[in-house]
Amino acid sequence: MKQALQRVCELQHHYSSSNTPEMQERGHLIRTVLTQKLRDRLPNLQSAFDTVFDDLAVEGSDGIGRKTEAPWVRLFSAAMSPNPREGFYLVIHFAADGAAVFITLGCGSTVWSAGDLRPVSNEELQRRTSWARTVIEQRWKTLSPFQDQISLGAKAPLPKTFEKATAIAHRLSTNELKFADLDKLLFAAAERLSEIYLAQLDRRDVSQGDQDADEVISIAKPLRKSARRQGFGLSAPERRAVEQRAMALALEHLCAAGYQCLDTSATESFDLLAQKDGTQYKVEVKGTTSDLCDSVLMTKNEVVLHRNEKGSTALLIVSKIQLRQKSGQPIGEGGVVEALIGWDIDSWNSDAIAFQISRSQPKNNSITLGSNI
Repeated sequence: MKQALQRVCELQHHYSSSNTPEMQERGHLIRTVLTQKLRDRLPNLQSAFDTVFDDLAVEGSDGIGRKTEAPWVRLFSAAMSPNPREGFYLVIHFAADGAAVFITLGCGSTVWSAGDLRPVSNEELQRRTSWARTVIEQRWKTLSPFQDQISLGAKAPLPKTFEKATAIAHRLSTNELKFADLDKLLFAAAERLSEIYLAQLDRRDVSQGDQDADEVISIAKPLRKSARRQGFGLSAPERRAVEQRAMALALEHLCAAGYQCLDTSATESFDLLAQKDGTQYKVEVKGTTSDLCDSVLMTKNEVVLHRNEKGSTALLIVSKIQLRQKSGQPIGEGGVVEALIGWDIDSWNSDAIAFQISRSQPKNNSITLGSNI
């Protein structure tokens, strides 16, 4: 495998967008030799993944039509990343000048639009890669040995999106390549990819509002296939555990900030009544196991409250709650509190995802009874 990687680096010096003899050789190495070398390692790499990911596959590309400056080979779960535009995967990149090979974890950086590949926005790529790094750091407490910056040095715009779509990378110069423990690096990268996949199955990359919206849509249209990955979802006891943990952390946060709090969740359309220095806030608490907290689901009464009493309400979002079992029951642990005191609901977007449609009552309520007598 090292020889094939080294040879691709050498051929990078002869890059051409045309199918020259050098590019034909590079294409054979990328699409046939290196992909097979990775496939040969699948039995070992499979053990780095959770057993649910039993559909690992490998593919390589040196360009669609014209040759690319930045060829790649990727390893992925077919369910989690059905094509290079979706999901995360382990990918080997090559510097345009042949100076280095990068062992990376990255995500799709393009979408099909108007019959052409278009780059995903920088903001969206930043969100995806930052989330993936958070998952890895939570598990390993460090990004090492994948803390290098990726720089392919390509002139074309598409390879630059590959850089932005890279969550973590380990750079191997051509001189380091011959001494590197490739199998160890690939195994470590595979372990981290498995952790990302598990987090996605737990829907930690989906805001709670979007998760709840999917459930509402699934009730209204049970036969419709959701474009989102459904993951494992949460059971009713797990949801209660998340809500209880969120309420506990919200109370702790507000009390530490000097508020006196009353739990009103059982009787009012808000969860807490918080008072401090003569000022009163009606507080909505939302909890989630997701790492993201940029959308929540609210009832009609909750929305009306926040709009009618704007300035005297608050939204507390508790994200990153973890679930574990205790005596056969789920309990929530951890969590990060974001407190929006004096929250302006109209500064957020609001979208109607469903309506309750009721039969209209007859205008004339009198009833005429016929008689068979």
